[in-house]
Amino acid sequence: MSDPLVPLLLAQAAEPAPATGLWALFVQSFDIFTIVLLGGSVVAVAVIILCLVEVRRGRVLPQNTVERLGDLAKGGRWEDVRTTAQQSDSIVARIVLAAVEKKGAERAVIRDAAELAASEESARWFRKVDLLNVIGNLGPLVGLAGTVWGMILAFTSLGDSGGKAGAEVLSLGISKALFHTLLGLCLAIPCLLVYGVYRGLIDRLCTRGIVIAGDIVERVPSSDEPAR
Repeated sequence: MSDPLVPLLLAQAAEPAPATGLWALFVQSFDIFTIVLLGGSVVAVAVIILCLVEVRRGRVLPQNTVERLGDLAKGGRWEDVRTTAQQSDSIVARIVLAAVEKKGAERAVIRDAAELAASEESARWFRKVDLLNVIGNLGPLVGLAGTVWGMILAFTSLGDSGGKAGAEVLSLGISKALFHTLLGLCLAIPCLLVYGVYRGLIDRLCTRGIVIAGDIVERVPSSDEPAR
């Protein structure tokens, strides 16, 4: 008499083993959370490319423009200073232009205009990298949400099967759930790394630009001081 378990064992042995590997897990765990993380990756790459193009010393603090503004200010050629500042997008040019627009006013008014422009320009450059900080902090949270959702589905399936699902099926479900966390971390780590590097660069360049602009602003003629 043949063993009734033999056909069942043969059928299980004939079933193909579930695919393993990162790509297989990626395909099997593809859902709304994966789409959000992939979308965040695309945005992050675009922001990083933008930072590579724009956030550099030649854009924030161009040496030729800074030297020309300083020379013109020392010579008292304020109309030329205004024209040069209007043609540049640098932080020094924007601050000096705001001060020159108040030429002839009280010294406090000129300084206030320059300080306001300095704050606006610093914020403008920092905003170029702020999105990386947002993506870097939200990435792991989205991945964690996907993991929790995947764990819920895995244990719900285990409950619906009355506990008949084997450890292999359960471990595969948990692996697919944890893959979301991996995607979130892979998104967050480079974003926060690039954000930290460029934030430090922007802070250093903006601080230097404000100091240079401050020397020029103090030369702008005011109504409460003798003309230079």
